[in-house]
Amino acid sequence: MRFTFSSPAIGSYRCCHVPFLAWLALSAGSSLWGQTQTPTIEFTEFDLHNGLHVILHEDHSTPLVAVTVLYHVGSKNERIDRTGMAHFFEHLLFEGSENIGRGEFDTYVERAGGILNANTTQDRTFYYELLPSNQLALGLWLESERMLHANIEQIGIDTQNEVVKEEKRQRYDNQPYGQLLPTTMAMAYSEHPYQWTPIGSMEHLDAANHADFMDFYNTFYVPENATLSIAGDLNVQEARALVELYFKDIPRGGRDIPRPSIVEPMRTAEVRDTIFGKDRLPMVVQAYPIPAQGTPDYYAVDMLNQVLSQGESSRLNQRVVENDQLALFCGAFSFGLEDPGLTLAFAMCNMGVQPSMVEQAMNDEVERMQTELISDRELQKLKNQIETSFFAGNQSMAGIAESLANYHTYFGDANLINTEIERYLAVTPEDIRAAAQTYYQPSQRITLYFMQDPNLQP
Repeated sequence: MRFTFSSPAIGSYRCCHVPFLAWLALSAGSSLWGQTQTPTIEFTEFDLHNGLHVILHEDHSTPLVAVTVLYHVGSKNERIDRTGMAHFFEHLLFEGSENIGRGEFDTYVERAGGILNANTTQDRTFYYELLPSNQLALGLWLESERMLHANIEQIGIDTQNEVVKEEKRQRYDNQPYGQLLPTTMAMAYSEHPYQWTPIGSMEHLDAANHADFMDFYNTFYVPENATLSIAGDLNVQEARALVELYFKDIPRGGRDIPRPSIVEPMRTAEVRDTIFGKDRLPMVVQAYPIPAQGTPDYYAVDMLNQVLSQGESSRLNQRVVENDQLALFCGAFSFGLEDPGLTLAFAMCNMGVQPSMVEQAMNDEVERMQTELISDRELQKLKNQIETSFFAGNQSMAGIAESLANYHTYFGDANLINTEIERYLAVTPEDIRAAAQTYYQPSQRITLYFMQDPNLQP
């Protein structure tokens, strides 16, 4: 599973959020080809008495080790009046601990020749260090400090509050089409907490007091809500001993961990709206509800979206961009989430082209998917893309560690890193057509036009 919004970009910049316009362009233009043999990922897993789940993958191909911790808390676990807390903690927990001074978290890693980062999604928060393998103990100590006694002090809260506000200004408020995802999610969900994105509300963060932050930390940042996944140049027995040394004495949190049980009601009529802003060229966005990641129908939906938009020869690109020349770029992707998510289709209109023309062309291609079976050539291309995608995802130690943690957290089966590809390859053209007929219904669709505010035109 590709976990579209969860893969960390290896680098020193903390808080991994790709500007949405750039992300759309990458999604529309990426193309993976070639038949590959995906190697089996061997791993060992065990639980400590405090509930911490540990996964170890030994690979001596490079003298590096990725130390990662996935906390099963994302924006969907937040209170409706305290949105943004999960993402805020991603920043806050680099402020140090009882044994790590403010600003020293990065320093320890950089002096050891490593890099670190973190990211937050709707479903989880993920931290990692990529270090020389002889610095494994350092990574474990840092993450144990974060889990055991992070500094939740007002000075750090105030500092990170300004950091998060600046991030929101740069990546949402002042970014072309920066409101695309927040607006689409708010339109798509009326009851489920997916209706807000991880950046959350600055007003909610301003209103939070110290007790709110401590409550969040003590509820979610506990061993029984975490997966420690380590991959790289390690000895399993020695690594296990180090894990027990640094983590076994951390007490369980002991609280009930809130998990949303809300089921989003199915729409019975299409939602349409026009959003005016600073966006110079019109963007057409369509969203349809889809099943949760890992469910049988999810794989057919995900493959359907690849037929529509994966590569220059994809159906949407050929129709909307190449042949009719209605758009600069277009695409579709599965926003796979732990609870039922969305599929998003998008197209940036060429200058002078009416959004309604682009929308009609997009709808035509969806209707083709509902009535026709994909060709043998398209099916083979899909299989090639899927195999290459899985192979590429397991090329880095950080990627392997994250995938193992994801599979365990969401499905209770880390071995899906080796077997999930079979679920994709078992999908038939008939399954894809059935998915289009079931999930791409006009009555369930959201259609949005993002347009330039006429008052802002020169």
